[in-house]
Amino acid sequence: VQLVESGGGLVQPGGSLRLSCAASEFPIRAYYMTWVRQAPGKGLEWVSSIYRGGSSTYYSASVKGRFTIAKDTAKNILYLQMNSLKPEDTADYYCAYTGEEYCTGPYCSEYSSWGQGTRVTVSS
Repeated sequence: VQLVESGGGLVQPGGSLRLSCAASEFPIRAYYMTWVRQAPGKGLEWVSSIYRGGSSTYYSASVKGRFTIAKDTAKNILYLQMNSLKPEDTADYYCAYTGEEYCTGPYCSEYSSWGQGTRVTVSS
């Protein structure tokens, strides 16, 4: 099982980036997918999740209205569209997956696997 994030980089405040998480050896359509981030010197922060059906999505208060989680099941890729970026969005972003049986809404008791992360830096 492998999750590979990409799309990070340096962007000015107010800018946009789209992160991708390419999955292999399992179909993302069958699992609950999540984005989390870790800012420099801080702990992990949950960002957004999407149920396998795609109809239910969840966002942290800090990104709601600016970020959009989506998935392309044909390509087996999870996305995070990030708009109106702020310096406080600077972090390493990771994707993860788990079975829905471990989750209630945005809360999951465990995750099966994580990617290696992609760095987002928001700075002028």
